[in-house]
Amino acid sequence: MYPIKFENLYYERIWGGNGLEKFRNNVPKGIIGESWDIACHKNGTGVVANGELKGKTFNEIIEVYGDELLGTEIDKKEFPLLIKLITAKDKLSVQVHPNDEYANRVEKDLGKTEAWYVIDAEEGASLIVGTKNCDKEKFKKAIESGDLDKYLNKISVKKGDFFYVQSGLVHAICGGVLIAEIQQSSDTTYRVYDYNRGRELHVEKALDVIDFNLKGENSKGTLIKKDGYDKTYLCLSEYFTIQKYDIKKIAKERSDTNRFYLFTCVEGNGLIKYSCGEEKIFMGDSIFIPATLGDYELIGEFKLLKSYIPNL
Repeated sequence: MYPIKFENLYYERIWGGNGLEKFRNNVPKGIIGESWDIACHKNGTGVVANGELKGKTFNEIIEVYGDELLGTEIDKKEFPLLIKLITAKDKLSVQVHPNDEYANRVEKDLGKTEAWYVIDAEEGASLIVGTKNCDKEKFKKAIESGDLDKYLNKISVKKGDFFYVQSGLVHAICGGVLIAEIQQSSDTTYRVYDYNRGRELHVEKALDVIDFNLKGENSKGTLIKKDGYDKTYLCLSEYFTIQKYDIKKIAKERSDTNRFYLFTCVEGNGLIKYSCGEEKIFMGDSIFIPATLGDYELIGEFKLLKSYIPNL
């Protein structure tokens, strides 16, 4: 096994921007809003971009390598995570995602809890995370009257901010940001309000799943200084754990036979060195660390998000 990269899957969105073109040369023409970089979902499945498995789909290599690839504690039937980069020139819809129970029953999909790391943000950029001063009835009336703003918790953001967005939390990415999104492997979204852009809304389902008690906050995490790098524990949930690595020189790591790891480079460039070779990591890359890779080193001056399924 070796560190695996996948081809970027690009998707046009009416709110898309050009943030990806600043560090990639393979972005297609059009209003690109999302790049799915590690994905194994019915609406988008990655194809291996490097090494001896190049050209194989994610599904194919899971079927062949199973535990060796994903780890002994990971369900092989449904890959649990999806890594995206989101570039927004305009506002996304005000939306919400269902939990696992509702999504499985109504949509035959996983629920969607996600996390946002702000890779870059223009001056004055913001995100909507949660509601304020309202309940279901007030919110419903505000949707009907088009007067939602007063009930939306809008937060100014900057590079390096992090938000944990639970299923049931009303949210929206606004214009002028580049986001790394780590999420459950789901593509179920209920739009509450879409700024009169003519797209389908899902108000009834949204009102079913919104939890007005949830709050969205900028998480600073817990910083641990190591020799050669800093590690910040950003979140621990039943769906995923996320840590930020600020590599100053080198970080020595070892894979876990119980689970895979995912690394997403959010600043700078570096190198992963392992027993049989090395793999370069560039800004914006996501890379899959197989459960049986063994010892490896992260070398350079760069920042990474490490995502994985915890053992709770």
